Amino acid sequence: MKVFLTGATGFVGKGILARLQQEGYSSVCLVRPGSQKNRSMKEDGRDGVAWAAGDLFDPPSLAAAMQDCDAVIHLVGIIREQPGKGVTFSRVHVEGTRNVLEAAKQAGIKRFVHMSALGARENATSAYHRTKYEAEQLVQNSGIPHVIFRPSVIFGPGDEFVNMLADLVRMPVTPVIGDGSYPLQPVARETVADVFVQALTLDSAVNRIYETGGPAPISYGQILDEIGAVIGKSRVRKAHIPLGLMKPVVNLMEGFSFFPITNTQLTMLLEGNACHDGQLLYDTFPTTPIPFREGISSYLTK
Repeated sequence: MKVFLTGATGFVGKGILARLQQEGYSSVCLVRPGSQKNRSMKEDGRDGVAWAAGDLFDPPSLAAAMQDCDAVIHLVGIIREQPGKGVTFSRVHVEGTRNVLEAAKQAGIKRFVHMSALGARENATSAYHRTKYEAEQLVQNSGIPHVIFRPSVIFGPGDEFVNMLADLVRMPVTPVIGDGSYPLQPVARETVADVFVQALTLDSAVNRIYETGGPAPISYGQILDEIGAVIGKSRVRKAHIPLGLMKPVVNLMEGFSFFPITNTQLTMLLEGNACHDGQLLYDTFPTTPIPFREGISSYLTK
């Protein structure tokens, strides 16, 4: 089977591409023309991987790259908008997905595996979740046999989430927005790669949506404590910042790329990101749940 993969050079994409190679799949990876982010990886034919120049918003390039492929894994998404550059949730999540689906129909793709996001829903507060839901609707109405995953926060070697929090935990006092009780359900990149690749051939998973999280929810405050324990800090001292003080700062600073959080991200963090039915994933896909502390212990250093 030959698999067309978008987002292959991203954090999640690297894990999925490695798993595809391990399982003996041939892969065609879409990469923007001129992108030199991972030049050393771009060697056509290496371990069954071909790199195809193209863009989500250039339909002919998608059609050309997808020729002779049997399945698609579509990962591309953004967590932060850059309207001045035309990088918006609606354009990337909705228009981009629509273009990939149209090319997939033309190519006769037999399986479409799509990465959405936990919390995607029609009337979501955040545009991120609303546009992820719109993209899901496009996939479901495409007529292509599909599997949709809704991951919570994904962690693993080289991630931004855990490594950023580890830097905060190493400080004498760690800032926490609000009371820190909001739940998350972090999932290992290894788990995500495993189920995405299984979804290419597991017929019982077709045309279903899977919330994709770790074994159990954990509060933001507990996540900080777990990270502290792994890096050898006996106690994580937390400074709780009232939401009323934080919002004006985010309003003022979110336009600067160096500022670590936007209003959209703040909204999603405070509403939590835990599965309603996380067990369905593990009942459907033979994969071993990876507890958060065990997973981060493999790559965080003291």
